[in-house]
Amino acid sequence: MKRWLPWVLGLLVVGVLGFFGVRKYLASAKTGPQYDTVKVERGPVVARVTATGTLSALVTVQVGSQVSGRIKALYADFNSQVTKGQLLAKIDPQLFQANMAQTSANLMAAKGNLAKAQSQAELTKIQFERSKQLFEKNLIAQADFDAARAAMINSQADVQVSMGSVAQATANVKQSSINLNYTDIICPVDGTVISRNVDVGQTVAASLSAPVIFTIAGDLRKMQVDTSVSESDVGKLEPNMQATFTVDAFPGSPFKGTVRQIRNAPVTVQNVVTYDAVIDVDNPDLKLRPGMTATVTFAYAERQDALRVSNAALRFKPPAEVLAAASPGGSSSAWPPGSGRPRRGEGRGEGRGEGAPGGRQGGPPSDRKALWVMRDGALKRVPVKIGITDGTYTEIVEGDIKEGDVVVTGATMPGAAPTTTSTGQPNTRGMGRIL
Repeated sequence: MKRWLPWVLGLLVVGVLGFFGVRKYLASAKTGPQYDTVKVERGPVVARVTATGTLSALVTVQVGSQVSGRIKALYADFNSQVTKGQLLAKIDPQLFQANMAQTSANLMAAKGNLAKAQSQAELTKIQFERSKQLFEKNLIAQADFDAARAAMINSQADVQVSMGSVAQATANVKQSSINLNYTDIICPVDGTVISRNVDVGQTVAASLSAPVIFTIAGDLRKMQVDTSVSESDVGKLEPNMQATFTVDAFPGSPFKGTVRQIRNAPVTVQNVVTYDAVIDVDNPDLKLRPGMTATVTFAYAERQDALRVSNAALRFKPPAEVLAAASPGGSSSAWPPGSGRPRRGEGRGEGRGEGAPGGRQGGPPSDRKALWVMRDGALKRVPVKIGITDGTYTEIVEGDIKEGDVVVTGATMPGAAPTTTSTGQPNTRGMGRIL
């Protein structure tokens, strides 16, 4: 029994070596290209536009001071709920009260001068009437009569001057009263205080511009999102379009809104033009806060049961080696009649291809593409017309494509493994180029 054991072990080793040798030979005999494929299927395709924006209240009011002075008291703080007409702050009124007393005294003096001028005018009028009677009886000279008349006119003018002084003093009193009232900072709207810029004892100066004391946001249950939409996407939006957005504070909770307005004022930053699309948002739970950054998605087109294909299949361009292997002799079903051969360089993906955006003038329209389909074991190029895309799948509108067709997304030749170039990027020679 022990005599046959070495022979048995030797036969097993030879059998194993032979098996692996035959397997390696069969593997080396496979000289055809290897393909990465996906199937054409039906499913939903939703075309979207994405933009970023900032949340804000519908109404934001900056409450300032129209007079200069020292802050005596504050009656509201951050997050305070305030109502229209409520006292928010008080500026020290002593200087304004003193000015009010001074202007009131000036008014009293002006009224006294007016009364004095009126009594003098009445006296000169009586004297003029007496002089007139005497002059008519030739009892006084012409000069005395003229003097009496001039005195009466002068006294009446003094009355007019005094009346002007009274009006001026009255206006000064009114101005002083208004300035005194301005020491009370009154809330102009119902809302929430989101900013307080002063402290008690701080002096505010209103000589050049009104200093901002509080910033009040209106009802935070109604908010808006101001989004920056690029000029290439703004034509896809329209008022009353539905939008969804997320904020970093609640990443798993999408919020909904409605486009209220697309403003025509362009904003240019580093030669990039954007437009403001305003979205109305309901905030009943007060989760959203002013200033939050929102990532907004607008769904401008939707197909629920579209014939769709992976975008990788539309970008695939087979290299010349794969075409030569798939079509011996340079002619095969890879280029069906009427489809047209590519120009020089297109076999390696060097041309723009069908439907590539920004193609040369006179080239095919942007909705014309081509798919490479496996039919009867052969690679065939099928022109198609595409519709909307969601970034992963694209709708097929026209073309000799049906559900279940196998389309190619990549191709390699045996032994043509990717290598690394001098730039550190993978060398895709021998692989399907993805544009």
